[in-house]
Amino acid sequence: MSEQLQMLEVVDGNDNVIGLETRKKIHKEGLLHREIHIWFITPSGEAIFQHRAKDKDTYPDKLDATVGGHVEPGMSYEETAVKECEEETGIKIDPSKLILIKKINRKSFDKDSGLINNAMRSQYAYLYNGLIASLKIEDGKSEGFELWKIDDLPNLSEKDKNKFIPLILSDEIISVLNKAKELLLA
Repeated sequence: MSEQLQMLEVVDGNDNVIGLETRKKIHKEGLLHREIHIWFITPSGEAIFQHRAKDKDTYPDKLDATVGGHVEPGMSYEETAVKECEEETGIKIDPSKLILIKKINRKSFDKDSGLINNAMRSQYAYLYNGLIASLKIEDGKSEGFELWKIDDLPNLSEKDKNKFIPLILSDEIISVLNKAKELLLA
């Protein structure tokens, strides 16, 4: 089945499942659905960002969370985080090493594709002690990974800001990254 025809759960504002729709319809109409992000934080206070593939349907060729994905029908946020982490980085993560930072409900519009991402997204942090070169790049979905100092993110040049999905540099996500750094490096 193509990624566009993948079925996902539609949820209400309280995160209760209210139906199933295709990924294509969900992003075309901006229906609320579930996603996860995992932020890999290094011992030196850097965040690892995934560089999205140039042909992704939303936000192509932009920097995003280390790991991200849609929660599949019948799966929990945590189960999805473990599954997506292995698929997108090659890391078989121990769920007890994930720290839930915050659940965020955000709606964003990708002006390049015209698609809407309206997601209830669980934000997890993970302390990554390995080399960035050791992370496996998921074929067709990623161009690789980049390290950025969390403390530098609020003051990036316009050129650097354009490398990121706009939401990633929002005060809310920078707050999530700072909280992740605080909890993991305390």
